[in-house]
Amino acid sequence: MVPIPEKNQTNGLVPEKDSALFENNLTGLTDDEPVTASTQPAAPVAASTQPAKPTAASTKQTSPQHRTGDLANKQIIFDSNEDRFSVAEQAMSDPEVLGMLIDNLAGGERRLRQFSAGAVAVVSEKQPELLAPYIRQIADALHRPEAQTRYESLEALARIVAFDPESADDAIVGAEASLYDEENGPARLGAVRFLSAYGALDAKRSQKVWPYIDEAIQCYHGDPEFQDMLIAVIGFASGRPAKQVREALAARMRFDAENAKGPLQRRAIQIIELCKV
Repeated sequence: MVPIPEKNQTNGLVPEKDSALFENNLTGLTDDEPVTASTQPAAPVAASTQPAKPTAASTKQTSPQHRTGDLANKQIIFDSNEDRFSVAEQAMSDPEVLGMLIDNLAGGERRLRQFSAGAVAVVSEKQPELLAPYIRQIADALHRPEAQTRYESLEALARIVAFDPESADDAIVGAEASLYDEENGPARLGAVRFLSAYGALDAKRSQKVWPYIDEAIQCYHGDPEFQDMLIAVIGFASGRPAKQVREALAARMRFDAENAKGPLQRRAIQIIELCKV
């Protein structure tokens, strides 16, 4: 099995701390027995009862409410966290397998949820349009207790939010909870990435998420994930934030632009320059 290399959206900058930081925080992944996905779809969650609006990129995909085929003849087995790459390849070529992964996000087994979320995150890197009909189900996964499921789901949502921003509204509450997760830096990073991608879409959404982004800049300034958070904020500033948001963001970054050194100073200056546009 040849691993699929993971991508990091850097907006032209190479972060010193990669989001692989999360791999150092994984817990409970040393069990010897493989995890086998249920071949029956999980009961639908409340957030998924209404289908997402189809987009040009998603109209050809099988909707979550209308999957067909004999799922009893399909199985997904995770022997290790690395299997998410091969399972993601299956899901990208088989809508029923992709549907099973989405159903697993609401399942009762923790390890199966987090492995499935990892595969979904890989799909979001390679073919994000395939996940457009499932934004609400992925947003619901932000309410799972384990950090990995939430982190991987936030990463996926950050990549697919533009396909259906209205459905992505459902993810704000879950993202806020992860943003204030005191025990898991990668979950906080995933929240900043999603909120930044969401807020970059238009002025109204930028105003909605700016208080969260502003607080993250202040609270997590010294965290190992902070450099990657700033890369997400660069993406936020590169989008279409409201004028007052741009002004507030520039003011927030001015201290680092004038007093910091190295990458932190360069990124602060870049954010200020983007806010002038």
